[in-house]
Amino acid sequence: MTGTDGAGRFHGIYPMQYAFFGSDGALDRAAMGRQAEACIAKGAHGIAILGLGTEVSKLTEDERRQVLEWTAETVAGRVPLAVTVFGRTPEIQIDFVRAAQAVGADWVILQPPPIEGLSEADCQRFFGTVMEKSPLPVAIQNAPQYLGIGLSLESLRALRRNHANFTLLKGEATALAVNQVIEETGGELAVFNGRAGLELPDVLRAGGVGIIPASESIDRQAHIFDLIGSGQPDDEAEAERLYREILPMLAFLMDSMAPLLCYGKRIAARRLGLGPVHDRAPALTPTPFGLACAERYAAALGDL
Repeated sequence: MTGTDGAGRFHGIYPMQYAFFGSDGALDRAAMGRQAEACIAKGAHGIAILGLGTEVSKLTEDERRQVLEWTAETVAGRVPLAVTVFGRTPEIQIDFVRAAQAVGADWVILQPPPIEGLSEADCQRFFGTVMEKSPLPVAIQNAPQYLGIGLSLESLRALRRNHANFTLLKGEATALAVNQVIEETGGELAVFNGRAGLELPDVLRAGGVGIIPASESIDRQAHIFDLIGSGQPDDEAEAERLYREILPMLAFLMDSMAPLLCYGKRIAARRLGLGPVHDRAPALTPTPFGLACAERYAAALGDL
């Protein structure tokens, strides 16, 4: 068991990078590099890759390695890099964790293996096996509503007791649930939430250390985090104003992952000055009304 401890080291807004594809269906390196550069320039506290927002399950193993290597090269150590780890076996995930370490990743987020009918006990053992071999601080993505399985607080506490490098948690929950997890794990896990940034101010007040949204509103969300952290009443009021500004868009995007990937990616592309978005199936087909909504939100936010 490694003693690597990530608690307290990582915080802030880590935009999960969208996977941009070219008209030929291949990953678009230039578009993804433009996205990462804009996120850093607009105040991102870190960069995250290969989660649900990167459509990781649609990528081949070679493509996941491409995203890892390209992003690490673009980030170049300027901010921490968090890498989601996908794979059906502990050996596959351990190998990818080591690949992430080799390119300079700072921490990893383990996804449950995509195995139908996997029990919670089996999932806990799977994670423990990967943690045992991980040279990096480890988080778990605990999002049963999107991944089909999650861990109970009891399982999380057991993994924390047995693996000193398990110090972070990536959730997709309400601020109330985030607060409960933090209290019932004794504050030993640094909790990042997702949900595109919904309830951002209250997640931070609940004890969350940050958010892993997507990239379409990175400038607003990074600024909100910094304002809330200042402890000044005027800054907190401004953070609430900025949050109200993006809330309608977040509600539009977060009905499920499908509209986030369809319209959130298009909002990001519009703000980044990219060309047409090319979807990889299976994907939600955009409607004229949805595209009009996305255009309105992107225009209101301005360029990245």
